[in-house]
Amino acid sequence: MLRSLYAGISGMKVNQQKLDVIANNIANVGTTAFKSSRVRFQDMVSQSISESSSSSTNTGGVNGKQIGLGVQMAGIDTMVGQGMMQPTSRNLDVAVDGEGYLMVAKGAVPKTNADGTTGMSLSYTRDGALTLDDKGNLLNSDGLRVLGYAVSSTTPASTSLTYAASKPTSAYVDGNGTYAAGTDLVPLVIPESIPVPATAAIPAVPATTTTVAVAAVPAVAAHISKITTFSIEKDGQIKAVLEDGKVAVLGQIAMASFKNPAGLEKAGGNLFNVTSNSGAAVIRSGVGTAAANDNSGSYGSMLGGMLEMSNVDLAEQFTDMIVASRAFQAMGKTITTGDEILQDIIGLKR
Repeated sequence: MLRSLYAGISGMKVNQQKLDVIANNIANVGTTAFKSSRVRFQDMVSQSISESSSSSTNTGGVNGKQIGLGVQMAGIDTMVGQGMMQPTSRNLDVAVDGEGYLMVAKGAVPKTNADGTTGMSLSYTRDGALTLDDKGNLLNSDGLRVLGYAVSSTTPASTSLTYAASKPTSAYVDGNGTYAAGTDLVPLVIPESIPVPATAAIPAVPATTTTVAVAAVPAVAAHISKITTFSIEKDGQIKAVLEDGKVAVLGQIAMASFKNPAGLEKAGGNLFNVTSNSGAAVIRSGVGTAAANDNSGSYGSMLGGMLEMSNVDLAEQFTDMIVASRAFQAMGKTITTGDEILQDIIGLKR
């Protein structure tokens, strides 16, 4: 049989696969933080008709003669370039401007920081359209829990998280004070209210140096304060304004990076999974980490009230579609032409 028939078949196969990838890119042009793909081709093995020969006294060298046997797919690459930012003015929407992925998990919720993420299945995403459930858990669109760090003004790892309904879920940490993130990843919670500890009475400053009785400012008793609003800052810290005017830190959203982000596996639902070629996740250090161990400078910023758009370029996709479609037709024509040649050969004996 003619080699052109099989070369034509190989060309039709790979261009059909390229059209499949292009169709998926176009279908996801409106998908939040979608990363487009591209197809690369490479030639298949070539058959040698004659070998090359070097020059001699009487003749010069002759190049070898090879006939290619078609084309094959070299790879499908994920284009990890950043999409444009879309303002939403929603305090639970966050876009990653630069390097990094949010960490989300599915599985049994740990009861304390010491449990870490035991029993939870981790995935990674750049889709920052976050939501809350009835218990205040911070989730992605499919209900997976967003992971981060608990913060504490004393010992970072001592903050205990509970997940009982309608109960405060974190201790009060003054947003204007000194605090640090814990070392364990935990599901983040944004409660309706948090307990505010009592503050001691502070003596009033005397107006003169004359010895007089100094009245004490009334102490503030421990109480439960409702959260009126909250925001996500550039480093992932979640800060809330309480009804009494205090600012509290509720936690810090964790972020991961990879040596080869294009090697991540698309798992659907805007999620990515680690593969052997992506490398292990490198977690950004939390707030308050010592400068010698702080790697947060190499990660992107979280932009509150925004979402990352798809990085699909429609003009490029339609151009690639035209090229792939015409290439598919051309390969079909080579098969038709090969069939006509075979018909002529068969017709020689009549």
